[in-house]
Parts: sequence; structure tokens; C-alpha cells
Amino acid sequence: MSGNGFTTCLWFDGDAEAAADYYLSVFKDGRLGRIARYTEANPGAEGSVMTVEFEINGQRFVGLNGGPQFRFTEAISFQIDCADESEADYYYDALTRDGGQESACGWVKDRFGVSWQVVPPGAVDLVSDPDPKRAARAMAAMMTMKKLDVAEMRRAADAGWAGSFGSRRHGPRHDPKATA
Repeated sequence: MSGNGFTTCLWFDGDAEAAADYYLSVFKDGRLGRIARYTEANPGAEGSVMTVEFEINGQRFVGLNGGPQFRFTEAISFQIDCADESEADYYYDALTRDGGQESACGWVKDRFGVSWQVVPPGAVDLVSDPDPKRAARAMAAMMTMKKLDVAEMRRAADAGWAGSFGSRRHGPRHDPKATA
């Protein structure tokens, strides 16, 4: 294997170049690479984009316009480990804008169907706490959330949260009757 590591190939149905442009607009540390076009020897329309190379945050990708045979699923996702809550908000909002969708536990699907996990700092530490009861309480809180709310997960871990379902985007809210 060369020293260049791995390149992730993303299969699109004709919109690989639009997807590359979109990802480069969302992720600020990126660049566009080579674009290959179909020729008369290929199965695609001559002159149309076959592949587009791009890099975001040091990760290399190639978008392939392969046709409608394969679709993205949540079985593969990209995890974005955010530096702070503001960055997590930015990526969550950017990836759900213009046809993207919220899912559960910090997962989103962008407008091309690619799944992303937007992880604010502290979330992984809470659900992997060495105290299994704290970790379980943080996980129980997280399971009710779409967008992760680390402060709420921490309150749940610290307070022995017994749970009530809260807002759709920000998860559970502490129920004072549950601890009284």
C-alpha cells in the first residue's frame, strides 16, 4: 500500500460534482482535486463527470457518478469530533439545511443521503464513563435526543436522571418529581 492511506469512494447518481462543491462549502479545510469525464469508451454520457476528487479535513474522497444502483445507508457514517459546542451547532445545522434530515443521537443525513455523526466535546466521555451507572444515565438521556445536548447528558449522569422526554432537538428535560 502506498503511504497515502485510504480514499473513501462515494457513489452518486449523477451529482458527484455538486456533492463535492457542497462538502467544500460546509467543511472549511478542503480542496477540489481532479475531475475525470466519461468518454465514448465508458458507460456514462460522453463529457459528463465520471469522478471528482476532493479532500476535507485531511480525508481524501472520490465522488463517482455510478448511477442509481446503490444508495447510501446509515450503515456507514462519518463522525465529526467537534472542538466546541459552536462548531457542533454549525455542522449540525449546515448538514441538515437544504434537504438534510435529523436522525437520532446526533446523527444527521445530508441532502445527498450521506450520514454524519455530529459529536460535541464531552459526549463520548459521558457515555463511556468508568462508572457504569453514570454512563447508563448519560446514554439514556442521549437516546431521547436528536441533536446532542452535552449539558443535559451531564446533568443526567450527575443527577441520576430518571427521565421525561423533552424537546425534539434538545433531548430530555429533568423531571424534579422523578428525584423527589
